[in-house]
Amino acid sequence: MVIIRPELPNDREAVYRVNHAAFAREAEARLVDALRLSPAFIPRLSLVAEDSSEVVGHILFTHVNVSDAGVPRPALALAPMAVLPTRQNRGIGSALVRQGLVDARALGHRVVLVLGHPKYYPRFGFQPAQPLGIHPPFGASEDAFLVLGLQSGALEAFRGQVQYPPEFLQV
Repeated sequence: MVIIRPELPNDREAVYRVNHAAFAREAEARLVDALRLSPAFIPRLSLVAEDSSEVVGHILFTHVNVSDAGVPRPALALAPMAVLPTRQNRGIGSALVRQGLVDARALGHRVVLVLGHPKYYPRFGFQPAQPLGIHPPFGASEDAFLVLGLQSGALEAFRGQVQYPPEFLQV
């Protein structure tokens, strides 16, 4: 049985291993390490999926701003989300996303952004962000840059340019 819980300090090596294996490169694993040291990090929103005392998945939500006419508004970025390749397609990623959104909502966050698979994230309520006037600071296909309002009315008049923490530029 898979348990979703907040990451603990002794999970760091396992989280690195999961991200490295899932993406078949170290960039995302290094990103998680860098974000842990930044003001964007939210310890309660770094979650692991654990099965029989083994970390098999990880998801991270961090602070970002969406700036409209120089006025920043807080939001969250969902990135990265990883599951060990041998454990993919078993609902672990979906469980991580669902629990992360529940926790983010409970902590009072209003908006989540993700650059991700356009056929995966809409099942959680995500929709294309750019038609709503929310733009990434980098080139991204319109159908892969997605947004979700966690509270009623959260996306009303919510537009602007997303400002990711500088750690994201390292990927």
